[in-house]
Amino acid sequence: MTHIRKDFLNDKKHIHFIGIGGSGMFPLVQILHGMGYYITGSDNNPGDTIDFEREKMDIPVVLGQKAENIKGADLIVHTAAIMDDNPELIAARESGVPTIERADLLGLVTSWFDNCVCICGTHGKTTTTAMLTQMFMECGMDPSAVVGGKLPAIGGSGRLGKSDIMVCEACEFEDHFLKCHPDIAVILNVDADHLEYFKTLDNIIASFHKFAQMTTKTVIYNGDDINSCKAVEGVTGKKMITFGMDEKNDYYPKNIVHKDGRHTRYSLYYHGENLGEVLLNVPGDHNILNSISAIAAAIESGCSVSQALSSASVFEGAGRRFEIMGENKGVTIADDYGHHPAEIEATLKAAKAMEYKQVWAVHQPFTYSRTAMLLDDFARVLQIADHVVLSEIMGSREKNTYNIYAKDLADKIPGCVWFETFEEISKYVMSHAQPGDLVITLGCGDVYKCAKLMLAEK
Repeated sequence: MTHIRKDFLNDKKHIHFIGIGGSGMFPLVQILHGMGYYITGSDNNPGDTIDFEREKMDIPVVLGQKAENIKGADLIVHTAAIMDDNPELIAARESGVPTIERADLLGLVTSWFDNCVCICGTHGKTTTTAMLTQMFMECGMDPSAVVGGKLPAIGGSGRLGKSDIMVCEACEFEDHFLKCHPDIAVILNVDADHLEYFKTLDNIIASFHKFAQMTTKTVIYNGDDINSCKAVEGVTGKKMITFGMDEKNDYYPKNIVHKDGRHTRYSLYYHGENLGEVLLNVPGDHNILNSISAIAAAIESGCSVSQALSSASVFEGAGRRFEIMGENKGVTIADDYGHHPAEIEATLKAAKAMEYKQVWAVHQPFTYSRTAMLLDDFARVLQIADHVVLSEIMGSREKNTYNIYAKDLADKIPGCVWFETFEEISKYVMSHAQPGDLVITLGCGDVYKCAKLMLAEK
């Protein structure tokens, strides 16, 4: 895997982003804008991020992608979702101006920091990255950060700090994380995903192994997760730290107490020693594991044990991670980014543990390949909810060569219904849900728009 040299941006002043509204682009835009670069961009879809970039950051953003948008740029950055036949990308490549993919730029940015903590894993990356970022801030460490979701504490998803510490969400999609420069790697879990690229789980494990081996200082990994353990087998020259629920791990919790399904208190142990109590303001057992990994990374980065433990309580969630959107007609509406069966399972189990009457799952399947390859797993976990409503599949960067449709998933879930539009879903759910119910929209596409429609339903 090739890396861009550290001084690559030295002669650049104007950076243009194709797909500037994307969740992976926004944090880089915020960091580079904060460094003084002149930023422009384009996107095909309006949204809250575009509005923020235009209104709060004064960045010129054009809706619609066309060749003339790149005029004057010294560097052009595009997302992986931009197809090769995109007219703006074609013009960029023909212009002679350096044109790179977002993952290459992210890798470059991570190389600027002496203590870059990269959070990887198939699930939980955004929450853990956001949590650790806020913990570092609470501990006075002044980190830079790249988060895959919006974190209220930093006013977006990117932050430029003054220290040598960076927290970076490092995604395995198409091996993008292998372009990063991790000093501390946190491996939350390893599961079967992005099989359209990796083909097999063994290939995914091998990729995580490469990531662990290229880490310069410390690897913190889930000792309860078989695939994570396989991934670090044979990794040498690093400090290896395990976390998990089992007492065989270096870090583990005891005396876990859940309160009203939303708050958790536990004692954190390290090698049999009680380090102290941790209070969490995010729900679910999966967030216990996320917090333990973040605390371990904070301690490894120089936070005191007491600071690391107490700072975990300041985190109250990231955008689109079990985000309570509001209430309408006595029905609570929440939104979650979960788009893999393991993520949906964790979210719905947390939802069922809360004090709601019934839980509605409104799911937008994301990509044809994932839906087709994990169809039975999706059907199994969605049934944790009391009611399931599906939208049609969001294909994103794919074409439907799998001949898969939402109806195929709905047919495997008793009582499940599906609709082509969010407007139909909103009317159906809000006419059937009862006061005291929870409706949670699930998916990494634009299903959050459905949550907003339900909040506005008369």
